[in-house]
Amino acid sequence: MEIERKFLIDWDQINSLHLPLVRQAQSWQGYLSAATPVVRIRTRQFSDGDTDYILCIKGKGKLARQEIEKELTEQEFEALKSLLPIPMIFKDYRVFELEDGHLLECSLVDNRFAYAEVEFDSVEEANAFVMPPFLLKDVTEDPYYSMSGYWRRKQITVSFEL
Repeated sequence: MEIERKFLIDWDQINSLHLPLVRQAQSWQGYLSAATPVVRIRTRQFSDGDTDYILCIKGKGKLARQEIEKELTEQEFEALKSLLPIPMIFKDYRVFELEDGHLLECSLVDNRFAYAEVEFDSVEEANAFVMPPFLLKDVTEDPYYSMSGYWRRKQITVSFEL
């Protein structure tokens, strides 16, 4: 079960806060299905040289939902990538540690907008989380800000441009 809240952020402000940087990567993801269940593939190239390839399936829900992740080989990833109808989404991905110990996973998406996610062990913990002032808006329950929603909008835009 994945339990997380999602927030809009100012990318430059987050990076100027001097929060401890835990991990950094360049990430690409695409959606084989943007409907429920959401089926996506993702690769991340971490600053330490590691690369991962992941198949992720997400069930219904926003704050809490079933999530299954499976590691892929590079060949499996490339085969699935060839099925995508449009180019993958690019993310500049950084993970910071908050004062309370939670991890703040920040993404700058296609250099267009930025958001952060905080994962929790329970719905109660997620609901009790006090949003630091540098997080601009809680968009956890707003479907417009889901990445699958962004993918669907991007797909329409790319199709229109062709």
